[in-house]
Amino acid sequence: MTEVTCECIGCEIVKTKDLIRQTVWEANARGVVIGISGGIDSAVACSLCCKALSPERVLGVNMPVSSNNPQDHLDAEELCRGLGVELITVPLEDVRAAFLAAPHITDTPVLRGNIAARLRMTTLYNITAARKYLVCGTSNKTEYMIGYSTKWGDSAADIQPLLHLWKKDVYLLAKELGVPESIIRKAPSAGFWEGQSDEGELGMSYADLDAALIELEKNGGVPNNPNEEKALGFIQRSRHKRAPAANRLFT
Repeated sequence: MTEVTCECIGCEIVKTKDLIRQTVWEANARGVVIGISGGIDSAVACSLCCKALSPERVLGVNMPVSSNNPQDHLDAEELCRGLGVELITVPLEDVRAAFLAAPHITDTPVLRGNIAARLRMTTLYNITAARKYLVCGTSNKTEYMIGYSTKWGDSAADIQPLLHLWKKDVYLLAKELGVPESIIRKAPSAGFWEGQSDEGELGMSYADLDAALIELEKNGGVPNNPNEEKALGFIQRSRHKRAPAANRLFT
């Protein structure tokens, strides 16, 4: 996938709308359910789904836990109100706490975040089963390439309309689609723990990460500077997240 430019944003939106429509039609589904975190990726994915299907066929689900910033819920409400999308809230902190209280369960900040991501996946698929909808994911290419996701958590979906887009391209689409400025300006965060930020956890900005990944892609995976070496390390350590389970049927 080449980088998105200001001149081709319109074409990019049309192609992604076509992907969403085709996927829903082929599945004979009635619409899509999408987890609305209050962040930029879910905002752009939701906006694209509305343009592809109509707001009435899109259901937003906010699934907070104690580590989430309360402002995120307000941003999710503002987004869905502006789009005309129904937003429901399913609090998951008590469910996560009950899970963590079970015997033999390990509790660390990262594992706690992984549990929340997998509970959200379970919640979305439960809702889709009742409505005959599909789950729309919100992963972008930057996160996918470095494995910045929870396996069988936020990476699990029936359609991933942003998966071909670098993080910087998601921001371009956000502006074109009219995503609220409060969402565009906020620091990206998975909300794994209070005060957590993506860039702080990764140790580099998304701008630097995108630049490094793009150069690695152009140069056949050969790094030429420290940022590219770091990005390559992310890619290599997360290969298992992009591969199917080891088996002998397809080998």
